[in-house]
Amino acid sequence: MPAIDQWRAMWAAWDFSTQHMIPPSMLFQKPIDLWRICLFYIGHIPMFLLIHLSRMLKEPDTEPVEFKTDMTYHHCSERSIQTDDPTQCHSHSEVPMLEVDWPSLPSITAHQYRVRERMLKLYRDIDAGAVILTGRIVRMLFMTLEHEAFHVEIWGAIPPSGFSPPHWPVLAWDNAAEPKVETITLGPDTVALGHDDNEADDGSPDVAAHDFGWDNEHPRRRVYVPQFKIAMRPVTNGKFYDFFAEEGMGVVEFAPFAHRLPLKVARDRPIVTSYDNLSTYASVKGGHIPTKPELHLFFDMFQCGYEGGTNIGFRNRHSVPATMGGEKGGGKGHNGGVWEWTSIVLEQHDGFSASKLYPGNPVGFFDGHHQVVVGGSYATTPRLAERRTLRNFYQHNYPYLRLEQAQTWRTHMGYVALHRLMNLNIVGYSLLVVVGILMDIEDANANFVTMTV
Repeated sequence: MPAIDQWRAMWAAWDFSTQHMIPPSMLFQKPIDLWRICLFYIGHIPMFLLIHLSRMLKEPDTEPVEFKTDMTYHHCSERSIQTDDPTQCHSHSEVPMLEVDWPSLPSITAHQYRVRERMLKLYRDIDAGAVILTGRIVRMLFMTLEHEAFHVEIWGAIPPSGFSPPHWPVLAWDNAAEPKVETITLGPDTVALGHDDNEADDGSPDVAAHDFGWDNEHPRRRVYVPQFKIAMRPVTNGKFYDFFAEEGMGVVEFAPFAHRLPLKVARDRPIVTSYDNLSTYASVKGGHIPTKPELHLFFDMFQCGYEGGTNIGFRNRHSVPATMGGEKGGGKGHNGGVWEWTSIVLEQHDGFSASKLYPGNPVGFFDGHHQVVVGGSYATTPRLAERRTLRNFYQHNYPYLRLEQAQTWRTHMGYVALHRLMNLNIVGYSLLVVVGILMDIEDANANFVTMTV
């Protein structure tokens, strides 16, 4: 069960991200066209927790009940925007159209406080024996905590307001060490995917040793992996630009860094772009985007982990050049701090059983338009990024990954020296949040290119 300190740390990160990094002038603006206004998300997080608390404990909602209409469900981009028509998405609650019809920020934060106190009361009731702890309760707590963590990842990467552009040459990694070898051949082998976590067994009070996750992580299964050759490091901005400028012209999209981050600064960082772009790149180069089993076989050998320096958990507020394949540690390193595309389409797998606790996720995305992604970005909490069974997903040609984030979505607004440090123990890990360094909003995906042998 998540510790109370883990909740408090997550709340501190969420409150800082939303209440200190979103200027008041943006509360009624959309960060991107397909999202809700910023104010919506400040209320969405406590409402999501409240809905599941009330449902689990069979208790009334925390007042005011009308917040449930405005803040309940996900915005369109979370509810599976359709590829051919971005205006179409899954069903979701209606929200106010006028600013005057929205709850005020003080009323939302007051409601958030009451919901959090209600969650803390659940912990007190469990300690006192008034509520019997079962797998259902623990699953609900982990799910709502991780749901908030995913949102912290998005908002935690948004720049604080008021910063001026940094002196880019100081931040360049012009001398990034090259790997000892460009590629390595692995397999044939078998890898274990998933874990045994059947929601149907949640009535048991035996929860201490159980590993809880999302429904698409169950069950554990072994998969054969034929021999393949894989690049030691992801495709970089520089390599992708060189491809775009030559054989990729007119075939892939690459937005220039004009007035944003100079390419010479970001050249050695992993490219952040759509699956379609990278799949084309890989195909022209004679390879393919890795499967999830191929990536796991590679990661099991060369991923150094958070304690070894992996760029997750806000170790940096930006991606950095990958370090896998270096001279030290048997070649162990990290990919620079980005999610990894896989060639696996998100769909039902053998043994899959849809969650009854949160049935729309990921079943609502089994539409053939989403690819499985693995790992995590520099803004992903270590609990999520290091859980090997996690299966996240993105739409293969989602325009905000393809366009803004092909530019690495650079809204650089400052490097004013380190003026505040927050040590947060989020989900059992030390999370160092450095506020004052703003660089890339690269919440999306890079990838390795594999070549079958």
